Amino acid sequence: MRILVADKLAPFVPGRLQDLGAIVTVDAKAEGESLSARIMEVDPDIVIVRSTKVEAAQVEAGGSLALVIRAGAGVNTIDLGTCSKRGVYVANCPGKNAAAVAELTIGHMVNLDRRIADNVASLRAHQWDKKRFGVARGLRGRTLALLGCGQIGKEVIRRAQAFDMNIVAWGRSLSDADAAALGVTKAASPEAAVRDADVVSVHVALAKETRGRIGESVFAAMKPGAYFLNTSRAEVVDNDALLRAVNEKQIRCGLDVFPDEPSAGQASYQHALADHPNVYGTHHVGASTDEAEEAVGYEVLRIVQAYRDGSTIPNCVNLATRTPADHQLVVRHADRVGVLARVFGTLREADINIEDMQNIVFSGGHAACARIGIVGSLTADALSKLEADPDIFSVSQIGI
Repeated sequence: MRILVADKLAPFVPGRLQDLGAIVTVDAKAEGESLSARIMEVDPDIVIVRSTKVEAAQVEAGGSLALVIRAGAGVNTIDLGTCSKRGVYVANCPGKNAAAVAELTIGHMVNLDRRIADNVASLRAHQWDKKRFGVARGLRGRTLALLGCGQIGKEVIRRAQAFDMNIVAWGRSLSDADAAALGVTKAASPEAAVRDADVVSVHVALAKETRGRIGESVFAAMKPGAYFLNTSRAEVVDNDALLRAVNEKQIRCGLDVFPDEPSAGQASYQHALADHPNVYGTHHVGASTDEAEEAVGYEVLRIVQAYRDGSTIPNCVNLATRTPADHQLVVRHADRVGVLARVFGTLREADINIEDMQNIVFSGGHAACARIGIVGSLTADALSKLEADPDIFSVSQIGI
């Protein structure tokens, strides 16, 4: 098992991968063409990245590539389409950085209210200005609107409740029961959630349905002077609409994500939002804590071990939730060499494709039961042929 680690991970990860029997190559600087060249050179079974993009060229460069692991939440940096076409698993590590991102979210919220960053800048400029900075609203009893209730959103809820804040939440899959269990008020839409909010915090995963969802209608519904936080993805927000709201409604922002962020760790960056005095930005560092890095590292090891052992890949994001199979063939058979090969031969003769299969062996190793998802159905003659096989105990065909 060959593994290419093409990003910076917790220091213990490469050694622990070796303990799992892997030959490990680490090249944290490889990206783009250099990553393609490295994949061709190493021919890994597994590629592990954090923020490095794995596009079609990199996927196609690996003849043995079977698994791409994103050491973080989301998979927007991975070409899922190409991976799926080539039968390459894609897995990520959701929720392992949730506490870290939630902590930064709360930090931004407190900073917006108390203007801590401006206090520091003033003192470093040798200015004392208690008159200017001694004014704040306070967070106790204020209303927080949470847009997105995944694992990060839930961590934010726990921390905001410690501030005695009232929380209104919206999420695409948030049920009434979930809202009650979390101790929040469920809103029917993002617009309804933000209408009376003092603070709005975005924790929406990036997908086709969410790209730019936080836009004009949401900012129009917000109160003038409200606080706006985004520690999720820049692309879920219409950032031009946000800039207008900052200018026209005096919205104050805490942002950890920005449009067109540089891919390098250090680079020049210019954007009107980053320049605005009402915007307090951090450098997409929400997940960058030792605790989160270690949690992600252990999850990477869990995924690799499952792959090595032939088990179900945890957190795999590109498997079909439903195949085209419209029938299931159930075959109880002797656990002997060649039995399933004969079943497959019958299916091939009938020009029937197998979409999924599970073969369960009973204790003792004498018998097994195969459940085979197929497109189409076998004729009575074909079923009779299988039933006549002395190593097959019974055959049934069920429409699904």
